[in-house]
Amino acid sequence: MPTAQPAGLPGQDPHEARQMAESFGADPERYDRARPGYPEAMVRRILAASPGREVLDVGCGTGISARAFQAAGCSVLGLDVDARMADFARRGGLEVQVAAFEAWEPAGRMFDAVISGQSWHWVDPLLGAAKAAQALRAGGRLAVFWNVQQPPPEIADAFSEVYRRVAPEMPVFNRRGQEADPRRPSPRVGYTALRSKAADGMRRSGGFQEPQQWRFDWERLYTRDQWLEQVPTFGGHGRFAPAKLAELLAGIGATIDAAGGSFTMRYVTMVVTAVRADPA
Repeated sequence: MPTAQPAGLPGQDPHEARQMAESFGADPERYDRARPGYPEAMVRRILAASPGREVLDVGCGTGISARAFQAAGCSVLGLDVDARMADFARRGGLEVQVAAFEAWEPAGRMFDAVISGQSWHWVDPLLGAAKAAQALRAGGRLAVFWNVQQPPPEIADAFSEVYRRVAPEMPVFNRRGQEADPRRPSPRVGYTALRSKAADGMRRSGGFQEPQQWRFDWERLYTRDQWLEQVPTFGGHGRFAPAKLAELLAGIGATIDAAGGSFTMRYVTMVVTAVRADPA
């Protein structure tokens, strides 16, 4: 079934699709309400492996990940390309600058950790890693992470049928997680590729020790209304005509109603992380 996987336009890597990267701010209130957060265990592990609590959040959006690090006692600077998202995050008490990370100038400010939640695919993986290394103090850590959805098989099949009917251009999958249309990349394959690109960028930048990958498993119960509120925030869905989006939501809602009005989504939060290499 289609999920909130990152995707560019045909022939583009995600970081080249700036128009999509800058489209999520159309409804920041919905985005902030509906999008899932990140497990506390991940936040604790990143901080335990960092030299301090000065954090730069790249692609901070509405501040979902930044607030989790603030709650753990961190001082966080957010960075986002979308002024609408930045304005929302500021209203929540976050310091935010509006800029593309590759062109951003830290002006001498140094950080113990550079993080990026569900956003690093919008950053050039090589230029972004090089910029992160410049902004990190000795022993500082770059940690980029994504939530990967793993719905119950029956729900995945039923949602996929709705997408086949209403939005056939979106990827759909069978209950074994295999592509129903082998010409289209699956979300799991897509996230694996993104993690590989992130790790490769860290290696090629020359600014980091060997990257590691961490995994955190968790789950969340969604009611019909909670899931339907999240669907329009998925990549690409904001470009649907209103009638098409309404038809899609009606079909998905009927599926959840048939399943008893709620379902449990399993999440895997995958982290690609590396420590800044000491100068030779």
